[in-house]
Amino acid sequence: MNGRKSVLMVTGAGGQLGEEIVRLKGTPYEIIGLDRLQLDVTDAAQCMNAVASIKPDIILHAAAYTAVDQAESEPEAAWMVNVAGTSNMAKSAEAVGAKFCYISTDYVFNGNGREPYREDDLTEPQTVYGKTKLEGEQAAVQYSSKSFIVRTSWVYGKYGNNFVKTMLKLASERSSVSVVHDQIGSPTYTYDLGRFLIELVQTEAYGIYHASNAGKCTWYEFAQAIFEENQLSMKVEACTTEDFPRPAPRPLYSVMDHSAIRQNGFTDLRPWREGLQAFLKELNS
Repeated sequence: MNGRKSVLMVTGAGGQLGEEIVRLKGTPYEIIGLDRLQLDVTDAAQCMNAVASIKPDIILHAAAYTAVDQAESEPEAAWMVNVAGTSNMAKSAEAVGAKFCYISTDYVFNGNGREPYREDDLTEPQTVYGKTKLEGEQAAVQYSSKSFIVRTSWVYGKYGNNFVKTMLKLASERSSVSVVHDQIGSPTYTYDLGRFLIELVQTEAYGIYHASNAGKCTWYEFAQAIFEENQLSMKVEACTTEDFPRPAPRPLYSVMDHSAIRQNGFTDLRPWREGLQAFLKELNS
């Protein structure tokens, strides 16, 4: 390696996870991030050329079509990014011998579970977004011989829009908010997820991983915690999923079991409330 730092290439570097990873301090990598203006993942030749010129050791593929409701009316657009785009990047990684890490989602399951989903549980996506992300997983494994699939859920962080920022904004505009109390999951702080991904890609422990902050809550409980931790007096009213009909059905249960993290000796992500506290501390500084 003649003293050269390994190169980690990040797609979707303008998104909330991609930007978090690009800005992580103290990693063993030279991190090169490309956003959607710098790299159109749906263009196979562009992907091949970008990877050939950067010569990364690892590609962390965070670029995705994530507009869950919009995907229902734009299935082709979602497919182009999540499936064709992933195929293009996985093939490009394979061409230079790079490891390939694909970020996936809890939406690959049907969301009707009662026990935390294991990595080998039956997938049964109920939305265009979930179906295209699952096809993306299959493309990653098909075209890359060194692939990591990392499913996560309820992501929030410093960059981009997310539930925590929305709640804080609402707290400055009104005195009460209605939040669904019948969807259960695990909020995930991008910094904690990013740190795990950096630890993971240094290894050759390929396969599927579930990575979210530990523990579970409902969106209603998450909202309450956000206001409590920020010492904001906001009335949170519980409502049901049926009160907020959306084009894409939301999973009622998104909790994931982290058995692959445990079995491979990785550090699990801290409890979700601790992640939230760390995020708010960073945001408020």
